[in-house]
Amino acid sequence: MGVVLVALGGTISVSGGVRGERLTGAEITAAVPGLEELAPVDVLDAHAVPSGSLTFGQILDTVAVASRAVAEGADGVVVTQGTDTLEETAFLVDLVWPHEEPIVLTGAMRQPAMAGADGPANVLAAVRVATAREARGAGALVVLNDEVHAARWVRKTHSTSPATFASPNAGLLGHVVEGRVRMLLTPPPREPLPAGLDRARLEATRVALHVVTLDDDGARLDGLETTYAGLVVAGFGVGHVPGVLAPRLGALAERIPVVLTSRTGAGSVLRHTYHAPGSESDLLQRGLIDAGFLDPYKARVLLRVLLAAGNGPRAVADAFALRG
Repeated sequence: MGVVLVALGGTISVSGGVRGERLTGAEITAAVPGLEELAPVDVLDAHAVPSGSLTFGQILDTVAVASRAVAEGADGVVVTQGTDTLEETAFLVDLVWPHEEPIVLTGAMRQPAMAGADGPANVLAAVRVATAREARGAGALVVLNDEVHAARWVRKTHSTSPATFASPNAGLLGHVVEGRVRMLLTPPPREPLPAGLDRARLEATRVALHVVTLDDDGARLDGLETTYAGLVVAGFGVGHVPGVLAPRLGALAERIPVVLTSRTGAGSVLRHTYHAPGSESDLLQRGLIDAGFLDPYKARVLLRVLLAAGNGPRAVADAFALRG
């Protein structure tokens, strides 16, 4: 059957003409040299908005559309969207994607009318990966700049560079070279979560993110448990916070799940190397959940999905132990 491409909007779709006008998926693919010879591509348009305006529900709707396409015989799926939230949406897709067929997310850093526009090359590479035998079973992948990244590890690391996407903790999975998909690493193991979340419950499940800063007393966390179902803390270094903040976080952890991550952008939270008040071992003893290598943004995605599915504290901790 070929590939189904679902177009969501973003820089790759900015027309450069009438203000607010977006290119359709068909217009995006029409600008890709050699695409017709590569594989049949059926195009679907959905949620043509900047990626900063996408919602969990819209991404899960996209997964449902992609799943139907695979059930009807598609060899793989490509999703085009803005890059601002691509690292989060790709991880959400990966959490619930149940198929062997690849689902590949891509976008662009330069608008189609700009010199050196990267959208066509990224779409071509994404379609190649979506049809590649080597990508089967890898779950959701992010493909830009002829690089293949696992959704679990990919990060946007630069505001404007076409080479913005990187996977600091694991390295990229592969490259597209002379039209050939070269997978260099084995994708991380996956255990997909159920995709059929109750949408009303998902909308009602709010998860906060608190980035710890110098001399942070956490005063704005007071009463957070009354409006949020969970909290992700982006701590210093290996998972540290000011000592004065530790009791506040411990008290919150008695009421809602509180997940401990690092704000550094790479590396794991530790468990038992430091022991001062506010250290990682102190916080874990107070009931915080270790996110391992997951960054704060992906940890928030996972925590919200887990809580919306009705998972309790033990199940949440087990899920982070498996994926972090």
